[in-house]
Amino acid sequence: MVLRERGENDALQASALLRQGDIVELSEDISLRAARLSILHKLPMADSIILATARARDAVIWSQDEHFNGLDKVRFFSKIK
Repeated sequence: MVLRERGENDALQASALLRQGDIVELSEDISLRAARLSILHKLPMADSIILATARARDAVIWSQDEHFNGLDKVRFFSKIK
């Protein structure tokens, strides 16, 4: 998506930033947290896994996804139309 919308240079920079991240195992603990969060916040399962993983790592989520709007430790910003 970055390549299409911003060009090759920005896509390469985005790729370099992504390689700095961690890969987090979807453990039983995170899976159970995700299931609880899915029910509590009426989140799709993928979103609840993201939220549970972020909370397990004490991370902040930056998102334009309306499902995350209003949740703790989420920096939500509306999409530009």
